[in-house]
Amino acid sequence: MALQTLGVKAVRTAPRSPWQNPCVERFGGTLRRELLDKVIVFNPTQLHRLVREFVTYYHQDRCHLGLEKDAPEPRAVTPRPTACARVAAQPRVGGLQHRYEWRQAA
Repeated sequence: MALQTLGVKAVRTAPRSPWQNPCVERFGGTLRRELLDKVIVFNPTQLHRLVREFVTYYHQDRCHLGLEKDAPEPRAVTPRPTACARVAAQPRVGGLQHRYEWRQAA
């Protein structure tokens, strides 16, 4: 409805024609390979939560080769703060994926 007020018109793609919308096809394959092939989904609520978490991970943390190994929402590259700093993994999407950052060793 909001798009209609902006003058955007919907155009349907032909059935079984993935070349007509390659961005969605690519994301659908990534979602399946990196999330749905690795979990057992018990109900729609769990599915929506997992997909929402994956989309956040996809935009903020996942490296994209087409973006020179950056994420769609760019983040600053942090240099190693000290020689004793170590890499720490931060779990994403229920621990299926991770984001890595420098942490001071204790």
